[in-house]
Amino acid sequence: MNHSGISGYSRYVNAGRTALPVNGYNPNVADFLMEMMRILLRPLHRWVWLNAARRARKLLCFAETEADGGRHLVRAAELTPDPLLRRLFLFHARDEQRHAELFRRRGAALLRALSAPPRSGYRADWLAPGERGLDDLRIEELEDGALLAFLHLSEKSAATDFASYRDVLQRDPPTRAVFEEVLWDEAYHMNYTLSQLVRVSARRHRRLLWRARLSRLWKGYLRLAIALAGIISGLILTILYFTLLVPFALLAKRVAWREPSGWLPVSSERNASLDRQY
Repeated sequence: MNHSGISGYSRYVNAGRTALPVNGYNPNVADFLMEMMRILLRPLHRWVWLNAARRARKLLCFAETEADGGRHLVRAAELTPDPLLRRLFLFHARDEQRHAELFRRRGAALLRALSAPPRSGYRADWLAPGERGLDDLRIEELEDGALLAFLHLSEKSAATDFASYRDVLQRDPPTRAVFEEVLWDEAYHMNYTLSQLVRVSARRHRRLLWRARLSRLWKGYLRLAIALAGIISGLILTILYFTLLVPFALLAKRVAWREPSGWLPVSSERNASLDRQY
């Protein structure tokens, strides 16, 4: 990489690192609604992150998502014809890989500190999601503007979520410090994706953002529907178990009581000579 590329990238980094960790650009109605939702969900987030074993599992899950996102960003850097975006995507991928290492290291430390091996438990992913990966997108089929719009909204949502998790982790300073460090990078990612979106799609950037919002809203609805379907199906199966299976079991026992016990005599017709097959 030449020195002009590094200096150009540094200007974008400095512009992003000095922003606030969460709401890094002009606030609007969406930002206000996200902040209100963050406040309303704080008790649930506090419950989700209270258990050390669940905390460790979620951090390891975040590590997988961050590492996967880094690999997809490297692929995006290979495909884009824009040299500045190529450099930014590669630096973004490096940040994602570092986040994955931070989450993985802290999650492993929490697991080692447990007195007993953790049992497979409820992770509550839909109550406390991490950064959404790029698995839902086909990067080869996206133009730079559409990818930047998705990345901007994804980083903004992740920054809001991570800020909420940081706020409820007062009793775990090391994990809180991990989220603090990640938040600064998320603020830069949020800012550079928006500025580059305006640069590469000056006339269509608002339309691309709304299209990405609608896509994320639809996928969020699908995730919520799947979670609710799991809960409802479990409830229905429990009701069926106690309303149908128990009566059938009682009927089967009643029929079994009517059956004579012990050996039964064989009829003389069946006790014939054994010189034939039947």
